[in-house]
Amino acid sequence: MPKEQIVIGIIANAGGVGKSTLAVHLAYELAKHHISVGLIDLDPQRALDVFCGLPSTDLEHSIVGVLSKEFTGNWALVPAWGHPNIEVCQGHPSMAKLADDLVIRRRGEYALADRLKSHPLRHDVVILDCPATMGMICENAIAASTGLLVPIQLEMKSISGVADLVEWTIAICDELKLDPRPQIFGLVPSLYDSSRAIHRQYLQQLPEITEQLRIKLYPHIRDSSEFKNSSANGLPLQKYRPNHPACSDFQVIAEDIIKLVKAGAKI
Repeated sequence: MPKEQIVIGIIANAGGVGKSTLAVHLAYELAKHHISVGLIDLDPQRALDVFCGLPSTDLEHSIVGVLSKEFTGNWALVPAWGHPNIEVCQGHPSMAKLADDLVIRRRGEYALADRLKSHPLRHDVVILDCPATMGMICENAIAASTGLLVPIQLEMKSISGVADLVEWTIAICDELKLDPRPQIFGLVPSLYDSSRAIHRQYLQQLPEITEQLRIKLYPHIRDSSEFKNSSANGLPLQKYRPNHPACSDFQVIAEDIIKLVKAGAKI
């Protein structure tokens, strides 16, 4: 385990905002710079199976098996796209049931953090693809993370919910007495379509909102049908169409994380 492993939770309180897109493409961008990445799928929908072109796995070889009381210490990791620097711990539909079990388990909110501490992964960076709910699994992600990324769709529902998500995150950190607590690393506008006036309007408003929330605002990730095409082929856009302009949309976030890895510092 690196001296200061970076664990990034990707959280949102709504679905369809680009969490898995961000997780996968950020992982690939980091791996291009020789950063080893572990992707953990905490979402019962198992989006990473699709994005990484992986067949579904059984419960024992998923993150549910890792968080179960019967865990023997062997993380079930599979390489993504044959890349030596990216491994995935797959999700499973039983994650929803596990969440109910964790509610009554002693230290249930710290189950993932405890696993990462007692059975550490070898990776420089661990990325947690979280479900779109403010519940027990996301509490686990917050407790395990050194930093958080918040993708946000340029729609009223998503933008209006950001303050609630930030307040909830702060409350969870207080309740769990996290020290150090994960910093909200940045807000990531996603699915941006420059041809839509409402998207341009909301994008112009975001700096004021993030300044009030004291959160960094990252450059937007554009909307493109090629993201859907690449995920349908189980590939990141950087591998599916490496010359596509949207491939560069993840570079600024990756550069910040690379600096932290090299500095051996936490977010």
